[in-house]
Amino acid sequence: RSSVRVLCGSNWSLVLQGQWMLEFYAPWCPACQQIEATWESFAKESEQLGITVGKVDVTQEPGLSGRFFVTTLPTIYHANDGVFRRYRGSRTLEDLQGYILERKWEAVEPVAGWKSPSSIMMHGMAGLFHFSGWIRQIHNYLTGTLGVHVWISYAIFILATLLIGLFLGL
Repeated sequence: RSSVRVLCGSNWSLVLQGQWMLEFYAPWCPACQQIEATWESFAKESEQLGITVGKVDVTQEPGLSGRFFVTTLPTIYHANDGVFRRYRGSRTLEDLQGYILERKWEAVEPVAGWKSPSSIMMHGMAGLFHFSGWIRQIHNYLTGTLGVHVWISYAIFILATLLIGLFLGL
């Protein structure tokens, strides 16, 4: 059984309390696969370190990857009572443990308030990522299930965008 806590859109706010190390990964990512065993070992030591170790699958949770503005994989964050810092150190077990034990995170500049995952700005960013996933599902339904040609699907989205823009402009 894994010691890593799996986070999703419904329980991500757990990282706002206590001390966390959080990895954003994708199952197909080679670098993420390389760190997987190390991350598991790190999680097994988490109780002794006084932290919780979590992970987020960005393929399943696009809203969370948007909220944390994840652009590279794997991305690791340290959170302490809702203050987030991006971990940019080595991904060895010793360095991850040292980051916590030696409190190296204190020397790292926290994520700016407006870019913090709990800010209104990043809440909106998460909404945009959800919206893009919804659009992709509609496109897949049109092209896959209904058999509509790809370019016709694009034309439908273009027309919808123009109509919404005209409506909002009025």
